[in-house]
Amino acid sequence: MIKSQLDLQTDKILAHTENGVGWITFNQPDRRNAVSLAMWNAIPEIISDFSKRDDVRVVVLKGAGDKAFVSGADISEFEEVRNTPEQIAIYEKATGDAHVALKNLEKPIIAMIRGFCIGGGMAIALTADVRVTSDDGQFGVPAAKLGLGYGYGGIKELINIVGPSFAKEIFFTGNRFSASEAETMGLVNRVVPAKDLETTVAALARTIASNAPLTVKAAKAAINEDSKNPDDRDLERIAEMVEACFNSEDYKEGRRAFMEKRVPKFLGR
Repeated sequence: MIKSQLDLQTDKILAHTENGVGWITFNQPDRRNAVSLAMWNAIPEIISDFSKRDDVRVVVLKGAGDKAFVSGADISEFEEVRNTPEQIAIYEKATGDAHVALKNLEKPIIAMIRGFCIGGGMAIALTADVRVTSDDGQFGVPAAKLGLGYGYGGIKELINIVGPSFAKEIFFTGNRFSASEAETMGLVNRVVPAKDLETTVAALARTIASNAPLTVKAAKAAINEDSKNPDDRDLERIAEMVEACFNSEDYKEGRRAFMEKRVPKFLGR
């Protein structure tokens, strides 16, 4: 087992790598893992590190404790960090940079959801490629109950995943939805018993980490292109990534391993 811990400016978010998996833990369980400004600022730093590391092939997002994945933004600190126009601008940039970093990571992201996944927590979960929830998961965007406005970008992400009808129900009602309802909507990939959540996600992450990184990267890129308007799709880049797979040492290794009836050892090159 190879494990390393990242040294960050805050202990409210933790990051470590283990056996090809980068783990990010929202670590404020006393506030149901609400995300503070320091946590938002740490996310791009973590993602930048994971992006550069060959020993990280998949990233898992999780919340500390058993009550919440992320319950939203840490409103308790708003008077200190989001009180003036200047502070609001800084805060909005931090949240924007965090979401861009997560969304632009070329490696797969899995959201491991336990308990509350509300508001900003939902927005974070939507940046993941795969979402697995425990049977006690709760989902919702309470903007309509708070008088908040949501921009097109955030709503479009939800539409891409659940479709317009369910997106409207989520936003119009502001209600909380159960794990089974989230599965019906297509908001999560699967629901598992709470006791099996971490083992299920860890096994999924190991499976992805053991596969050919260039193939996984090309597949993620191609699927993401499909969510763009046709005129904005960079299909030439996708073709180049596919060609890189066929020209890679991993492709040769995959063929050899198949013929020799053994597990391949992919190096990402």
